[in-house]
Amino acid sequence: MVPRPAQASETHMTEYVLPQHANALGNVFGGQIMAWMDVCAAITAQRHTGEMCVTAFVDDLKFQSPVKVGEVVRLSARLSAVFRTSMEIEVHVHGEDARSGRTWPCVDARLTFVAIDAHGKAVPVPPLALDDETTRASQAAGEERRKARLRTNDPSRA
Repeated sequence: MVPRPAQASETHMTEYVLPQHANALGNVFGGQIMAWMDVCAAITAQRHTGEMCVTAFVDDLKFQSPVKVGEVVRLSARLSAVFRTSMEIEVHVHGEDARSGRTWPCVDARLTFVAIDAHGKAVPVPPLALDDETTRASQAAGEERRKARLRTNDPSRA
């Protein structure tokens, strides 16, 4: 398979926070943010692989600051590492006050997706093009995180 660059599948989304997205305090529900993150990462995974992809893991989910009704949520997703049938995607979420232009970090996470065929069987994915030091370092760090995740979730692999 031909390696593909991370920027080719990078995804950006924008969502407007409406009352139905918020709790009694007027803050967007964490679950709503997570759903948007999942969609953003899924688009990235499918762009990279050309296959249907499913969420396998969510790691390092960190809520930092709230976003309120009437504000904007900006999401970006980018491949950080690619394995045989799966890929790790970093998602960053920022809040934005569209009137003033002020932005702030809201949530970060890493999501792992698996590419599947029409029968739900995992299929190989194109490797990540390791054409610069940043991408090579990202792939190496992702491989270490994957090893740790597999040890945690399947002690027989330790």
